Amino acid sequence: MEFNSNGQVARLLLVLAIIVFVAIIITFLVVKMAERPPKPPVSTGPEIPLPVYEQKLGNIRFVFQSATDLGSTLRASEATNSSYTVQKDLTTREKFIEVIIGAQNMGTVNTEQGAWDIGNIVDSDGRNFIPVENYSVNAWLPAQTGCGALLKPAFNPTLCVKIYEVAKESTGLKIEVQTGAGNNSANDFSAGRRQKYLLDLIIK
Repeated sequence: MEFNSNGQVARLLLVLAIIVFVAIIITFLVVKMAERPPKPPVSTGPEIPLPVYEQKLGNIRFVFQSATDLGSTLRASEATNSSYTVQKDLTTREKFIEVIIGAQNMGTVNTEQGAWDIGNIVDSDGRNFIPVENYSVNAWLPAQTGCGALLKPAFNPTLCVKIYEVAKESTGLKIEVQTGAGNNSANDFSAGRRQKYLLDLIIK
């Protein structure tokens, strides 16, 4: 009898040990499932800057309006300015791009005439493309482009239109907008003391 009693005790202890072991495993699994999932790793790569289509310099707000790929030929038959007569097409081995930027006076008094303008197109490799001289493309520009015009407070943006000759392979194009240093001073602008900014272009 004593032998059977000892065997039953041993079996009981074994069963209890198994039950305790299973309970510990279940508790561990429940605790693990209740834990919050780890946060995703924070990206350490370089941030991609968002495009900028408007910028305020002094009291002048510059706003991108449009940029149009005109192809490699400005056709005489498609000249838009009736004040000029052209007999032949204007061609390039690269491409012509027409850019329109609006300038708006956000201040309380008129700006000075000649206090602002748009400058070069700059591509992602830092190449600069200057505007085509007006006498060459006047026939394809509006009669009044407004570049550098006096700006009255809170009026709708005045449009400045220029045509550029740009390399076909250039990407990431931006346009330089500029005004006189200080309080949009025309004297500073003409003397080369300028505030500048590069606006992104969407080419269509």
